[in-house]
Amino acid sequence: MATVVQSSTPAIDFLVGEEPSGRVPTPMSSPSRALPYWLVNVPRDQWPVECPRFLRHTSEKNKGVLATPDAQYKRQEWGLVKELVRTNRIDRFRRLPSDLRKYLEFKERIIHECGSVMRFVVKDRLRWGEGKPEDLQPRGRPFEFDADDLKILYNDWPYGLEKDIVHLVVWTKFALEEDPATDDLTPHARRAIDHYVSHTFCARVPSEKVIWFRNWKSLKSVHAVEHFHVMLYQPDPEFLHEITHGDVPMVTRM
Repeated sequence: MATVVQSSTPAIDFLVGEEPSGRVPTPMSSPSRALPYWLVNVPRDQWPVECPRFLRHTSEKNKGVLATPDAQYKRQEWGLVKELVRTNRIDRFRRLPSDLRKYLEFKERIIHECGSVMRFVVKDRLRWGEGKPEDLQPRGRPFEFDADDLKILYNDWPYGLEKDIVHLVVWTKFALEEDPATDDLTPHARRAIDHYVSHTFCARVPSEKVIWFRNWKSLKSVHAVEHFHVMLYQPDPEFLHEITHGDVPMVTRM
């Protein structure tokens, strides 16, 4: 049964669902109406009068997540996370509904202010220049000059994982070799990443508490800058501060 969201307006209950009109529901004689996805997890006194522009054309997958109250969302546990990565079902990762809303709003603002997400990432997060193609010219071969050609940061908008899981992103100036027939990493590239992850993370975190993956092209939010994901289970906070140089993810700043 759908969860009822209690309203401060007397005698009105709204069910989680879809509101076709794209406008705020109004009182009716019916005891309940569907609460549109764009109002879920928003305090009633902050409801917009219509669907915000940054949510109007979002995917059906996103609408399904956004229509879920945070209180109903089940965070993904470490065992499930490892299984999704092992079976390459990374499309099943989900953000906390309220975090997804913040991400979509932030993404629209960044494109408006900076011109592209790529320019924001390169200039403001990685600090590799002004976001021009030449700023991403690597000094050497993959993983040859780590200090110059890659950077480890928190995932600004991590998936809705259990609290003990830390989600990092390794950004690289160099490309990771792909098999053109599959669009997946070549065995050589996988071995190179395995070696890097083992050397960088497993020296400080037990190997059974470290996993990595690279998103499919269709799942990437930033296409122009190469990167892969690393997840750590119960890592030492001092190690995180050291490896990220004191980075703070954007989601905690909003």
